[in-house]
Parts: sequence; C-alpha cells; structure tokens
Amino acid sequence: MTPAFIFMEQTMTKYIFITGGVVSSLGKGIAAASLGLILKSRGFRVVNQKFDPYLNIDPGTMNPYQHGEVFVTDDGAETDLDLGHYERFTDESLSQSSNTTAGRVYLSILNKEREGGFHGGTVQVIPNVTDEIRRRMLLPAQEKEVDFIITEIGGTVGDIESLPFLEAIRQIKYEVGIENCVYIHLTLLPYMKKAQELKSKPTQHSVKELQGLGIQPDIIMLRSEIPIDSATREKLALFCNVNSNCIIQNLNAKSIYEVPLMMEKEGLGQAVCEVLNIENTPSHLESWADMVDRMYHPSTKISIALVGKYVELHDAYLSVVESLLHAGIHNSAEVIIDWIDAEELVDEYNVAKRLNNADGIIVPGGFGDRGIEGMICAAQYARLNKIPYFGICLGMQILVIEYARHVLGAAGANSTEMDKNTSCPVIDLMPDQNGKILGGTLRLGKYQCALMPESISARSYGTNMVWERHRHRYEFNNAYRQQLADAGLIIAGVNPERNLVEITEVPNHPWMVGVQFHPEFKSRPDKAHPLFREFIAAAISQKKRR
Repeated sequence: MTPAFIFMEQTMTKYIFITGGVVSSLGKGIAAASLGLILKSRGFRVVNQKFDPYLNIDPGTMNPYQHGEVFVTDDGAETDLDLGHYERFTDESLSQSSNTTAGRVYLSILNKEREGGFHGGTVQVIPNVTDEIRRRMLLPAQEKEVDFIITEIGGTVGDIESLPFLEAIRQIKYEVGIENCVYIHLTLLPYMKKAQELKSKPTQHSVKELQGLGIQPDIIMLRSEIPIDSATREKLALFCNVNSNCIIQNLNAKSIYEVPLMMEKEGLGQAVCEVLNIENTPSHLESWADMVDRMYHPSTKISIALVGKYVELHDAYLSVVESLLHAGIHNSAEVIIDWIDAEELVDEYNVAKRLNNADGIIVPGGFGDRGIEGMICAAQYARLNKIPYFGICLGMQILVIEYARHVLGAAGANSTEMDKNTSCPVIDLMPDQNGKILGGTLRLGKYQCALMPESISARSYGTNMVWERHRHRYEFNNAYRQQLADAGLIIAGVNPERNLVEITEVPNHPWMVGVQFHPEFKSRPDKAHPLFREFIAAAISQKKRR
C-alpha cells in the first residue's frame, strides 16, 4: 500500500521504536529513557514519546490507583508517568505531542469524519487510523530539529488494541527509509530455579508474533534476573534473526538511574549506531556515573513522612518520590519515606505517635475530601513542633486551612471542594472558573510566579521570578488574603497575570512552605529542584537538632 503522505524532509531523523513482549511491566519506559540519555551523551538531539493503546483521551481523569501519577508538561499536557522518566533522564522538556492514546487518535478521526473531512468515504483502521498514528509519530521532527525520535509503544505484542500501532510502525520504516528506522523488542527471559536455566522460548514466541505482523526486531533487550550466558545469547540470535551483539541483557538494578550505565556497558548505544550505520561516537556519562555513586554512598539518613491518600500505590506519587531522592543525592542523604495514609491520623495521640520520628513531613497533591482532616492534623503537628513541612498543591491548601483554623481562629475554615457550605472558604473556585466542565477548570502547565524577596522560597531559588507547572482546580481565595496575612501567614509567591497566590510560608518556623504548583515535575537526579533540595536540607538540620 502506498503511504497516504510522505515526509521526505524528515528522513535525516532516525526513528527508534520500542515494543514489549511476554509480560507487561518489564520497564520499557526506563529502557526508552535510558536510551535517550545514552544517545544524548553522544551529542545527539533526542526526543522521547509514548503511544498508549487505551481509549481514554489522556490519563487526566483516570484513578491514580489504576494508572499511577499523571505527569504534566510545560504546555499543559496530562500524560503517562513514563514521560516523567523521559524528562528526568534526558533533561528535555516534552510537550502535547509526546503522549498519544488510542482514544485521542480515534477522537481526532471521528471529529474529522463528522466535519466532512473524508468527503463521504469509508473510514477504516487501515489506512485512516494508521495514517493518524503515523502523523503523530512524526510530529516531534516538525516541532524542532532532532536526530532521534524514540517511541515507546505501550502494552504487549499480542494485545488486540496494540495492532494499529504496530501496523503504523511497520509502515513508517518504508516511509522514512529502512536506513532510518530501528525496532527494539523488550522481553522477559525467565529463570527456572528448578531446572537452573534461562528459558528463551517466551522470547522466541514473542519475536515470532512480531514477525507475523511484518516487523523484524533489530535489537532484542532481555530482562533477566541473572546474567545471560553466551549459549543462550547465540541461540536467541539464531532463532530471532538478529546479530549476537544486538542481544542486550537488561539485568535488575539497585536503582533505575544505574540502568543507563548498565545498558551502555552492554553495548546498547553501539548496537543502535551499527544498525543505523552511523558513527559510534564516545558516550559521556561521567557526571551521571558520579551522581549514581553519590546516591549509593550517602553520609546520613533521614526519615520523611509522606502523608497522602493514595499511599497504597507508590506510583501515584512517583515524581514526588524521585524528587526526594534527587534532593537526598544533592545533600548526601539517604531519604527513607514513611508512607502514611492520611485516614490513619484521627486524633492528637495517633498523630504524635505516627509523626514522632519524622525529620520532615510532606503532603503531596490529590483530589477529593478523603483523608483531608488527617492531613490538617499533620500540618498542625508540623507547625507546632517546628518540623520541616512541604505542602504541594493540595498540601499547600491544607497548610492554609490549618493556619486559618488554628491561628486566624476561623474554626470552620475549609475548601469548597471538601465542604461547599463552609462558613470560611479560604480555598475556592475563582469567579472565572465557574460553570466550566470537569477538567475545563484545571490550571494546567507552566505559569509564572513572582517571589517575595528574602522569603524562604526566593532564597531557595536564588531569584525572584520562576516558572512552574500546575495541575489543580481550586485556588487560594483572595477574599481571605489580607486576613491571613494580618495573622502572620506569608504570601511568598504570586502569579502576576491573575494575582493568584502560588506560595505560602509560615513565619517563625524553620521551614514550612506550601506551593500551589508541582515542583516535582521539574526535578532531575543530577539537578535537584531548589525547594526539594532545601526541604531535605532543613530535614537534615531537624535530625541534628533532635
């Protein structure tokens, strides 16, 4: 079939597609992020993207227990958590085009059909759906000049919903030229303890399934608990039609940040260069290796109580956890997270018992009223006992509610998200948000924040103006701004465009900061976010005081 469109100007860009087989959760996202870092360390310009086969338009309205964290980009895209890995590894800001779902593809096609865009023709999976998928896969090369576009295909080979995406990447190879395209297949190589041997049949069957769809993997990456012997490597190379040096083992690592170093040592970067017939320039991962070494050799250990409502699934707070780790690396500290379900904090005795050993307390974002009173108790405990406190999004609103109740003296203070009839709505929807549909009221993406000079936040950032990413609906109610300020609450950051409060700080406290935005989305393992960095530094000081 002749492609519906040809992007001849893009043929210099190289396209790498990563698929998964045998079982899910093998770490395609980490593999894609690691490869991005490996290629960038060689001087190449890299962008990562992910295509998910589920029918949701995006993860924005999905339950965190089902999908984990929703990662937000500068331009306001609500995306899969793997994009967080991509950004943290490659330090490249991604965009709306970096995450596409089957739902978004079908919505685009159906809207076009309703508008007469197909001129009355029959709309089919091939070519219409696959054309739309291919168009989106090629978008990053139109947005900016890149050498490599690394695309992760969600799901597992054999899934019915993945078939249009696999057909699309099969077609792309002939559209951009076979010399500009690489297929990497990540599979499981199980170890049978009873037989004391690695079993290659699952990988062989997965590759055969892929070949049946017209895709021949160029590189096979194998997740394994033990090192792969040469006999198994040669066997898989023979039966899967790849060179033996393109069989890459992907062993378990102590930390995901060690994976790029392991993959480079295994020859992943070299294999990609050989398949594409380009020069295998030396990689420069020295600073990354130094960061990993510092992570493995901390000089102290601290405990951070994370008080949230989705603590049973740690992935719901993935970027927060990673940011705490980054800050620990910077401060040469091992950060131990004490996961606390906010609903467990029911009275003063219980709160004191659970938080007594905390060197710092963090309350991350969330939606809904479940666990709110427990979070307020945690904020009060932190304020009264001078324990470093970091409130993010909902955590900032909790700080404001607690301060209004127990310092301002407004016992009924609350957010209208939790209590629509509250007598003191210190957190509320702003007038220009009313009447919009779910999601339409969210403030998403990058917004400016002017910092109050000499505030904790300004000293942490080292500047008086920053841009941070947002994902929230309810705001600090400016109607109570002066009252709270008169009661001592410090308004440390404001969005100058809409005069919205972005940062609050508690006076006469070592470190008690609440931010309406999500700083965790901009932290990097080798460049900790300033607020996380200083929060962990304050927690270390708290441990010394204790």
